[in-house]
Amino acid sequence: MIDYLMDIDAEALLAVNGLHDLFQDAFWWMVSAKWSSLLLVLSLLWILLHKNRRHALLVIAMLAVAVLVADQVSSGLIKHLVERLRPTHDPSLENAVHVINGYRGGLYGFVSSHAANFFAIATLVSFIMRHRLVAIALYGWALVQCYSRMYLGVHYPGDILGGIVVGLLAGWLVWCLMRWIQHRFRIPEGHYTRSDATMMITAVGVTVVGLIVAALVQSI
Repeated sequence: MIDYLMDIDAEALLAVNGLHDLFQDAFWWMVSAKWSSLLLVLSLLWILLHKNRRHALLVIAMLAVAVLVADQVSSGLIKHLVERLRPTHDPSLENAVHVINGYRGGLYGFVSSHAANFFAIATLVSFIMRHRLVAIALYGWALVQCYSRMYLGVHYPGDILGGIVVGLLAGWLVWCLMRWIQHRFRIPEGHYTRSDATMMITAVGVTVVGLIVAALVQSI
C-alpha cells in the first residue's frame, strides 16, 4: 500500500514538473525565491506601525515563533526522522526531473518546510486580522508557493501535504499562545480595518502580477 501511494506521489510530481516552458521556469523560480513575499511583509509591518505598540510587538514576536516552530518541526525533526529523499536526489527519479538553474535542494524533502512556514504564517495572520478575503489571499499565496516547490521538482505532493498539516497546526498553536499572552498581560486587540485588509489583499495581487510581468520579460 505504501509503495502504491509513493508511486502515485511520484507520478503526480512528474506531471507537474513536466509542464515546463521558459515562462513557467522563470515564474515559478521567482515565486519560490526568498524575496518573493517582501511586499507582503512590508505591508503587514506598515499596518502594525499604526496599531498599539504592545500589540504590534506581540504580533511580530508570534510570527517569528510560528515560523520557528514550523521550520524546526519540519526541517529539524521530521526530515531527519523520515529521511525521504527529494525527487532531485532519488536515484530512480533524478534523471527524469526537470531541474531549473541547477537547483536540487537539500537531501531530504518530507515534510516541506516551505509549505509549513507559509501555512503557519497564513493561519496566524488570518486569525489575527479576522477577515475572510485576507485569509483567502494568504492561503492562496501559500498554495502558490507550494506548487512552485513541486514545479521545481524538489518536493513530492506528499511532502507538501505533510508541510501544510504542520503549518496549520503550528499557526493554530501559536495563535492559542498569543491569545493566552494577551489575556495574561492585558495586551489590547489590534482592531484591523477594511483598509488594512485591502492593503494585504492588494499586496498579494501586486506580487503575483509583478512576478508574471517579470517572467514574461525574462522569457522573451
